[in-house]
Amino acid sequence: MAAQPAALLGLERTSLRQQAVTALRTAITSGALAPSSPLVETELSEMLQISRGTLREAMRQLQQEGLISAGARGRLYVRHLDAKEIRDIFAVRAALEALAVRDLAERDDRASVIPALREALEAMAHAENDLEARIESDLNFHRLLCRLTGNETLMHSWQSLEGSIRMSIMFAGLEKAVGNMDVGRHSAIVDAIETGDSDRAASTVRSHMAWAASNLVS
Repeated sequence: MAAQPAALLGLERTSLRQQAVTALRTAITSGALAPSSPLVETELSEMLQISRGTLREAMRQLQQEGLISAGARGRLYVRHLDAKEIRDIFAVRAALEALAVRDLAERDDRASVIPALREALEAMAHAENDLEARIESDLNFHRLLCRLTGNETLMHSWQSLEGSIRMSIMFAGLEKAVGNMDVGRHSAIVDAIETGDSDRAASTVRSHMAWAASNLVS
């Protein structure tokens, strides 16, 4: 019995850290914490009402995700992307997701994955009046494309880009970012998979990513 309080405290600390990660991630992707903004531990720990140790753990995770970068003397800042980085991110996304849709389109049982993708599209449509939900539903759709392949290496590679993808949302402002979340353009990807034409599916994804990158940096 004596060990139980320690275990419970461990869970509580983990929960606080995850809540801090979520709060900071939302603040960064919504623009409340602007790119290049310094992250001051004393201020943030007071705002979030957590210890500086828990805050450091949360910021370490966000640094691994690519949302935070280290500057001189180890000071942490909200990451700032330039146009080249945006294009590079979307080029790698295009390669990964083209591989995913090609795999899905070539499957004999491809019809079995279409309902899940259609459901993800519906979630995107229902989120159009909620910015945070819209961002998450867009990410969920692209994450699902990779997950449905069952290729763990592909999934891990895509997830390693997720922080950078989130940062790209703030590069040119929310108005342009929202333009990349158009349901119709995502529906075209599902339509291409459903035909079983893997070349068409891959081409649709590449066009989708090229347009999205150009929209952000134009």
